[in-house]
Amino acid sequence: MKRLISLALAAMSLPMLSQAQPSGSSLPSGKPEYNNSTISDFDLSRYLGTWYEIARFDHSFERGMDNVVAEYLLREDGMIDVTNTGWKNGKYRIAEGKAKQPDPSKDPAHLEVSFFLFFYSDYNVMMIDDGYKVALVGSKSPKYLWILSRTPEVSDSVMDEVLEEASGRGYDIDKLIWVDQSANME
Repeated sequence: MKRLISLALAAMSLPMLSQAQPSGSSLPSGKPEYNNSTISDFDLSRYLGTWYEIARFDHSFERGMDNVVAEYLLREDGMIDVTNTGWKNGKYRIAEGKAKQPDPSKDPAHLEVSFFLFFYSDYNVMMIDDGYKVALVGSKSPKYLWILSRTPEVSDSVMDEVLEEASGRGYDIDKLIWVDQSANME
């Protein structure tokens, strides 16, 4: 049960290349500023579907996971079903949760995701390309960052753009863990 909850917490934090409206956020004194603002032009219907986790910051709930995939499906009630899967120590893991857009007209790229009861975490789409194929996702904390893609691999030129965006927002991109997606390339 502890593993399922840990995986669920990781999944809700999972995880786009348009310019975001800078609102910026500051860390406690002595820490550099970072910007976790969402993009202003976001189409949830285009975001739904399957995303491969290309890179992430290290978290206890995802530590050691490879071939991580997230799937987002719209429910009839307007909520979003979230299914995160991956492999850890040779075992297939799955976490199922839900997401919602708290204020779709004011901040459409801000979601809240839950994998346990009514506890929700912020999910901020901070960058997405025009084709909705690569995304940069964060939360209200600078400790969480994901790079997601519709495919298990991303070209170097696109990755350079995403990394530049993340770095420009104050994230330490040297802390990214590159996720092995080799099992999903077949």
